[in-house]
Amino acid sequence: MLVNSLSLCYHNKLVLAPMVRVGTLPMRLLALDYGADIVYCEELIDLKMLKCKRVVNEVLSTVDFVAPDGRVVFRTCARERNQVVFQLGTSDAERALAVARLVENDVAGIDVNMGCPKEYSTKGGMGAALLSDPDKIEQILSTLVHGTSRPVTCKIRILPSLEDTLSLVKRIEKTGIAAIAVHGRKREERPQHPVSCETIKAIAETLSIPVIANGGSHDHIQGYLDIEDFRRATAASSVMVARAAMWNPSIFLKAGLRPLEEVMHKYIRYAVQYDNHYTNTKYCLCQMLREQLESPQGRLLHAAQSSREICEAFGLGVLYEESSREQDSRRAELLAGIPEEARELGDDVSGVIKMAVKFDRRAYPPQITPKMCLLEWCRREKLAQPVYQTVQRPQDRLFGSVVTVAEQKYQSTLWDKSKKLAEQAAAIVCLRSRGLPEGRLGDESPSLHKRKREAPDQDPGDPCTQDPALAGELCKKPLVALGSGEESLQEGR
Repeated sequence: MLVNSLSLCYHNKLVLAPMVRVGTLPMRLLALDYGADIVYCEELIDLKMLKCKRVVNEVLSTVDFVAPDGRVVFRTCARERNQVVFQLGTSDAERALAVARLVENDVAGIDVNMGCPKEYSTKGGMGAALLSDPDKIEQILSTLVHGTSRPVTCKIRILPSLEDTLSLVKRIEKTGIAAIAVHGRKREERPQHPVSCETIKAIAETLSIPVIANGGSHDHIQGYLDIEDFRRATAASSVMVARAAMWNPSIFLKAGLRPLEEVMHKYIRYAVQYDNHYTNTKYCLCQMLREQLESPQGRLLHAAQSSREICEAFGLGVLYEESSREQDSRRAELLAGIPEEARELGDDVSGVIKMAVKFDRRAYPPQITPKMCLLEWCRREKLAQPVYQTVQRPQDRLFGSVVTVAEQKYQSTLWDKSKKLAEQAAAIVCLRSRGLPEGRLGDESPSLHKRKREAPDQDPGDPCTQDPALAGELCKKPLVALGSGEESLQEGR
């Protein structure tokens, strides 16, 4: 039996709630800057985490948990090491313990989500679905408490009756958890329904462990002083803030809310510094702008299709360029210590046509890409569809790709920061070598416009969107080899 390290205190704390797509590293760091004591990451599913490997990212000074396809599922850094709680979505005690042991050296606490009412969580028996299975709750929490070195907590919603709610939380307390967060609404209720301060208060008066009150953003919390009023109304030890913090993370600041422009600029700085995927950055900024989305600023944000364009929309283009140079310089320093043979893409590079090219999204019309052009050309010529061999160097986490078309291989000699970008560059090499249009503004093929438009976050030229059987891992050392799956919204870019 392990003894839990209870260095993380849950008494009298301001807590950033776990929020899907919001609770990534930039938002957590920003909340800490503005006065949050504890920050929760978004719910991460056990099955996904168990496929991840822990990677120290020396370019960004982060610890990344990376899926087999290269997606960064969870990214953290030393700044939040003693304040970040990893929230786990699970319905199985052994899987939960395996994930806890995977991340416990990089987080301050482990939390089990037992309150999310959304189908993506409940359909697997996770989230609020656990509330109807107290035996499973007890098994999961007891296993974690006895098996991990970090304090264990859970987040629940209230049950239809006060009697059933109190019976459940008493049973939960007996598992030995360090604290319990209570969202004061029932499973079927939504933000427009009033939060039950009375039920949270009854729980707080019943239990001896800290109770963290949650659910007050809609009716109670408009500013910093409201947080304390909500805590008193619920008799809770601490308060967890969700949407009010999503709208403006400076809600935690004792001196009062900061101007939204200032807050968004600070958020963007963290997003760039830690290479946050632009779609995630864009989503969080949209939540902050809210009713201003139709303003000129909001329209610029809506049109942005990269981190660079987001920065330019907010007048931070110089920040992006400086950060990119710093990261490139760091990569170069790391590469200086890598043997030349470890820098090659694959073992057999004979007969490969090479060019030093990169894919620039701004040079192409929306949803037209070199990979799409190459795939269309192969179909017209009745050739097998292109096959991409994409690898990632573990030393600097850059990607390179070789595309095979009609038994000829093509490769860009420039490594890139994402799998998609590397594959687009390989497609460009093939198209230019054959004198074919690559879809750039001014030379796009008319036939491409006849195709059904893909979803914005899909890669229309990706073979795996055409034939999933092509997806798979390529095992080549010393590189981390990847299939051709889609990018994650949370992967750093």
